[in-house]
Amino acid sequence: MVINDSAPERSELEVMATVKCNGDAIHHSDEEVDLSCSSPETKIDSLVSNHPLKYVWTYWYLNDQRDKSWEKRLKVVSNFGTVEEFWALYVSIRPPSLLPTACDYSVFKKDIQPMWEVPENAKGGRWLITIDKSRHHDLLDVIWLEVLMAVIGQQFGKYTADICGVVVNIRNKGSKISIWTTDCNNDESNCKIGEILKQKLINPDIDSKIQRPIFDVLRYEDHQEVQNKSSSSVKAKHIITASD
Repeated sequence: MVINDSAPERSELEVMATVKCNGDAIHHSDEEVDLSCSSPETKIDSLVSNHPLKYVWTYWYLNDQRDKSWEKRLKVVSNFGTVEEFWALYVSIRPPSLLPTACDYSVFKKDIQPMWEVPENAKGGRWLITIDKSRHHDLLDVIWLEVLMAVIGQQFGKYTADICGVVVNIRNKGSKISIWTTDCNNDESNCKIGEILKQKLINPDIDSKIQRPIFDVLRYEDHQEVQNKSSSSVKAKHIITASD
C-alpha cells in the first residue's frame, strides 16, 4: 500500500491493524445503525496523523431498512485521511460478511457521494467482482480489504485520480465488490485499472488458505447501462478473466 510515494511496506501497514478502538474490534448487532465504537469522529480525530494518504476518504453505510428511501438509509460512518485513522475505523466496525442482506459499505473520496446521479459518477462506470454465495464468507472480507487498501493506498498510481470509490453490496444471490471510475469512456485508464486490479487479486500473498482462483471474471460496466437494465443483461464494456 503506497502512501504519498514514501510508503512503509505492506506488512507494516498490517501491523497498524493492532490499533483498535477501546482495545478491541467492536461488532454491533444487526439492529444498530451506528457502526462506530461510540463516536468515530472523536476517537479517530484524536490519533496522531503520522502516515497521510493522498486523499481524504469517507466511509459510508447503507442499512437494510428497505421501507425507507435510499437517501435515508445512507449514513456517513466517518472520514479518514491517514493510515492510522483508516485502521482505527476498519477494526471498529463489522466486516462485510457480518452485514445483513441488502446492506452496502462504500468508501469514496471526500465530497463524492456513492450515488450514480452525482456529477463525479454520472458518466462513470465500475469494475465489478461478483462473489458466489457459496464462497461469501471465504472471500468477501479478504477481497474487500485487498481492494480497499489498493485504492486508498495509491496502488493504481496516476489512475487513482480517475477512481471515485469502492463499494461492497451484500445480496442474497451473491455479493459484489466494485471500483467506481469517473469516466466510462476513458478506456486507457479503465483498462489499466482493471489490469492492476487483476494483479492484486492473483497475488499469491493474499491469504493462502483461500481456494484459487479468487475470481473468474472482472467486468467493466457503464453506470447508465446498469441503471437501465437488470444486472444480468448489462453488456460489459471490458472483460478480464482470471486465465488471461
